[in-house]
Amino acid sequence: MQVFHARQEGVPSESRTGSATCTGTVWGDPIMPTTDNVTINNVFFAPGGRTHWHQHEQGQMLNVIAGSGWICLDGKPPQRIRTGDMVWIAPHERHWHGAEQGSYMLHTATSIGKTDWGSAVTDDQYPKA
Repeated sequence: MQVFHARQEGVPSESRTGSATCTGTVWGDPIMPTTDNVTINNVFFAPGGRTHWHQHEQGQMLNVIAGSGWICLDGKPPQRIRTGDMVWIAPHERHWHGAEQGSYMLHTATSIGKTDWGSAVTDDQYPKA
């Protein structure tokens, strides 16, 4: 067992923007260093902010803490997600997620294994309502 305390050596403590892999304003706060191939981040999306297309080697769990937004699997229509929703994305499932236009969204993302990043989500792929 490992216990990670805030501001402890080795535990990231500063918010980082995800500009290289996101569209709009997106902030990530690492909860702990990547351990046993598990990365946990709190991610804040300003209205309209979203990730690029990506996939996770062993899957990802999203826990929406506040606000509302979208999750979209490649080839499927986007689905609205809201405070309290939990979303499991299967290994190697290409997807994106982010806030809707009229709301911010905060979620905790638990990513397992390597993340492979792809292209930006186009305005045509992002829901307007």
